[in-house]
Amino acid sequence: MNSRSISDLTDDPQRLISLEAVHNFRDLGGYPTSSGKTTRWRTLFRADGLYRLTKGDAQTVVDLGVQTVIDLRTTNELQTRGTFPVNEFPVNFHHLPIIDVTWNDGDTPEIEDVVEFLVWAYREMLDNAAPKFADAINLLGTQEVLPAVFHCAAGKDRTGVLAAFVLSILEVPDEIINADYGKTVDGMRRLIEWAKVNQPALADAYANMPPRFAASDPRAMAVIISDLKTRHGSVTDYLREIGVDEKSISSLRESLLV
Repeated sequence: MNSRSISDLTDDPQRLISLEAVHNFRDLGGYPTSSGKTTRWRTLFRADGLYRLTKGDAQTVVDLGVQTVIDLRTTNELQTRGTFPVNEFPVNFHHLPIIDVTWNDGDTPEIEDVVEFLVWAYREMLDNAAPKFADAINLLGTQEVLPAVFHCAAGKDRTGVLAAFVLSILEVPDEIINADYGKTVDGMRRLIEWAKVNQPALADAYANMPPRFAASDPRAMAVIISDLKTRHGSVTDYLREIGVDEKSISSLRESLLV
């Protein structure tokens, strides 16, 4: 599959859900798999901070058919920034924090190279949070939760790794998984432009943040996937080892492939 066709897939007009205050809400449908099937549209979404949704945005999300919201952020992020407006809109809300402390609040090494930093960060996250990713995948494997959206703050790191895992289970080729991960760069640009007008303090925070914190270089995800294949045979075998059960794998394939 050439790079142009991958770009066509990641830029499919159906993929990005246009919202006023959330900028990286994307459909994981429409991707081809090695089995010859395609991932199902309008069934599973990945997103950035849904706490920013306007009422109109939240209504758009519900109108997509979303029944379940899985929030991967820390407890502190929920307490200080809020959540999807669960009291106003009928969704099932699950808080499954992947990490306890975000990078900007914790100790991180001074690695300037973006790819090297992201690889360090994701290896660290998997070393410490593998069972939490398994919990999220097993929840998604419960058919009655779909359609669903999972999200973190920027929809990049925690969300990006979980999306890569689900797409791997569905046998989407690695190069497409990496490209899907990389599309967050466009969402970050949209977020920063929106923040300049609507949340100047957030725009300032991003302006003063080390670039590596906001990066989503596909080469980093490629290294992580290669790591897992080398050590475990396949990403799906790795997921089995960390606690994803066979029923969830089968259920996801049944629900998310056409």
